[in-house]
Amino acid sequence: MSHSNLDLVNQVDGFPYPDSNTDQYLATINTYYQLRIAGHDYALGYMLPSVAEVFRGIPNWQLDDDDRALTLTGGSNAEERSKAIETTLLAMRETGHFKVLNKWRDELYAVYGKGKEVLFNVERSASPLFGVVTYGVHCTAYTKKDGQVKIWTPRRARTKQTYGGMLDNAVAGGIASGESPFESLVRECAEEASLAEELVRSRAVPGGTVTYWYIRDERAGGETNLMQPECQYIYDIELPEDVIPKPGDDEVEEFYLWSVEEVQEAMKKGEFKPNCALVVLDFLVRHGILTSENEKDYIEIVSRLHRRLEFPTL
Repeated sequence: MSHSNLDLVNQVDGFPYPDSNTDQYLATINTYYQLRIAGHDYALGYMLPSVAEVFRGIPNWQLDDDDRALTLTGGSNAEERSKAIETTLLAMRETGHFKVLNKWRDELYAVYGKGKEVLFNVERSASPLFGVVTYGVHCTAYTKKDGQVKIWTPRRARTKQTYGGMLDNAVAGGIASGESPFESLVRECAEEASLAEELVRSRAVPGGTVTYWYIRDERAGGETNLMQPECQYIYDIELPEDVIPKPGDDEVEEFYLWSVEEVQEAMKKGEFKPNCALVVLDFLVRHGILTSENEKDYIEIVSRLHRRLEFPTL
């Protein structure tokens, strides 16, 4: 099956837009429960009813079926709220609730309020249960020779629990709570591509953000249909011809240096991890390779690479 560029966007950005079809949008969001915290009257994420139900009667939580909201009542500051959430999640992990918790990372993601303040931190593997916005960093490494762009494209280890064997961006990872996007980039470049810190700091160029609202499928591991709105900070790094990325951990099998045409062909075949295909599309747009002249859905694609997320963001 051949995937168009718009197909690739649709696979990742699957949640309805408020202004596209109001009836459909309202019907969709009304099937979920909102995640809230006490003292704040706005949603921080959307949860499946089956997930919210597990929190019924648990200390520090209040489930309101009429309002379709799960509210964290424990804690009056970020530290206390984070501790209350951790206590609940550790107990659920111990009792075997939720398959996503089997991939516990001991990494914390920050969840922000309307004033961009950190409201609480949550274990990375649990973030899709709550449907909160998460943040990552993705980097496209490339070379130029005789005006031709070639993109370093890694293949994920086939043993990985999520998207094993699929193609990826040169560097990609989550941004831990308290970590800046650029420092996250430097760390991930060393871990995943064995790129020297000095090289990354001198050559990495920010390319803005890519945002989307992913609904998880079986390839993501754990429960399906969990909400995963994400914001990825994007960087490009043009590497000298004598610098070759190498796997720095067990998450990548090997790197290929492919022409744009080879990368696009792999995208058409659906070989890329879904959100990484969006990052490649964004790279092609920013570098003038994908244009309104050669892509009939150009305006929609560009718009949807930068969708407005309905929850507070950083």
